[in-house]
Amino acid sequence: MQIVVAGQGYVGLPLAVRAAEVGHRVVGYDVDAHRVQQLAAGHSYVEDVTSARLCAVLESGDYSATTDASSLAGFDIAVITVPTPLRGGVPDLTCIETCARTLGEHLRPGATVVLESTTYPGCTEELLVPILEKASGLRAGDDFLAGFSPERIAPGNKRFSFEGTPKVVSGIDAKSLDVIKGFYDGVFQTTVPVSGPKVAELAKLLENTFRLVNISLMNEMATLAAPLGVNIWEAIDAAATKPFGFTRFTPGPGVGGHCLPVDPLFLSWKVEQELGTPFRFVDLADDVNRHMPDYVVQRVVDGLDKRGLPVTGSRILLLGLTYKYNATDLRNSPSGRVAELLIGLGADVRGADPNVQESDTGKLNVPRVDANPREVADSDAVVLLMDHTRFDLTMIQEHASYVLDCRNRLSGANVETL
Repeated sequence: MQIVVAGQGYVGLPLAVRAAEVGHRVVGYDVDAHRVQQLAAGHSYVEDVTSARLCAVLESGDYSATTDASSLAGFDIAVITVPTPLRGGVPDLTCIETCARTLGEHLRPGATVVLESTTYPGCTEELLVPILEKASGLRAGDDFLAGFSPERIAPGNKRFSFEGTPKVVSGIDAKSLDVIKGFYDGVFQTTVPVSGPKVAELAKLLENTFRLVNISLMNEMATLAAPLGVNIWEAIDAAATKPFGFTRFTPGPGVGGHCLPVDPLFLSWKVEQELGTPFRFVDLADDVNRHMPDYVVQRVVDGLDKRGLPVTGSRILLLGLTYKYNATDLRNSPSGRVAELLIGLGADVRGADPNVQESDTGKLNVPRVDANPREVADSDAVVLLMDHTRFDLTMIQEHASYVLDCRNRLSGANVETL
């Protein structure tokens, strides 16, 4: 089939390449000209898609990348994988709306449009479908098909592959579901059909709300356990020995990326808009998460004070700047807020992350350094925010005068855990 994947980022590119590998003719559409140039040259900027895989589908002719909307004509299935950020706590669906209008201009009878971008329950039927109908002059269900299938991308996850992760699928009617399931059956090992788009939309938000609430619970427990003189990590290890009724989550400097700090607030916003009531669990979890960088900074200030050092003028090394273990992604990473707060207190802050390109480190307004013995030893405080595999943790422990370990990976008289 002729497939269009609109949006060639962390979600769209893996889907586009996989669809091309299983035999579809795929057009990767994106409005970012630089991104398209990189793809056309065979350079992948997404860690889950190697440049070798990208080059293979380019050379086969089964995949092409473009900014030219006219290249979308004649598609059988179009998948929308564009960003859906929050602006001031309100979902910004501009990219979905713009993409829907563009696809609608090329929509033909019998074609299918699938939304994968995370959004609130009802968005597919209440927003996407009417835009497609208006732009195309066609009628959903009668002339074209539509549905929602939430993405489950986990950058850097080596345990669960893209195609091995079960794919939830839905359609606005039985025929839409049948076609959408058929397409994804050829891309993923397992598909999970549900009764309609609202269920699929809620399922995605439920997954990430579950994680945000439980991580935030552990974060707040950590802030309470320390002053009570209890090692939260030992308590978690003990609780995790229970073979039922407990799922292990661990504290940290705060969650990041697009999913956890953003997606649950789509549901909170929708509940407030339609029901006029707050979603208290999400609001509380979000509040706890947003204040974890403040807690980390306060722990650093206290740790320096114990050693007779003021935070002003102290040299502080942040280790692990990405929001996720072994990832390359800085989006909404708590390291940015930690750096901002420390700089505001007058500290000399530096950042080290072997997974992040030097050009990206500038986004955090901290100079990039290597985590070598001299840099570690010359720092008044070392903060382990993310324990990437490429860090030499033994060296860090041996050379640092003081470490705040947010991941419970180090030990010794010079180490404090979160």
